[in-house]
Amino acid sequence: MNILFGHIYLVNFDPSIGKEYQKVRPALVIQSDTIPSELVTVMPISSKTKKRTADDIPLSRDNRNRLLHDSLLKARQISSFDKRRFIHRIGESDEKTMKEVAKYLRKHFNL
Repeated sequence: MNILFGHIYLVNFDPSIGKEYQKVRPALVIQSDTIPSELVTVMPISSKTKKRTADDIPLSRDNRNRLLHDSLLKARQISSFDKRRFIHRIGESDEKTMKEVAKYLRKHFNL
């Protein structure tokens, strides 16, 4: 499977511990395509929009991302997973959302 930056995949987050995201859920790939690795870095996506925190990034459901519901990118929950946890591609993010992700990553990593 060719896992690409800006694409949304269904990912198996289990087993998880403590406050880590759990279950099989959508996630946005935030890792550059130029990094050769068996691990892929993602931000999980949650459909629980009423539980929004300050750093969450809203995602409106559309034909491009193919999400089932309006959702939130849980920016503080950045995780890296083995490619074997990726089930299938759902869709892809738009440029506006990816700019918001880049803005958050600069803040998160103090860049």
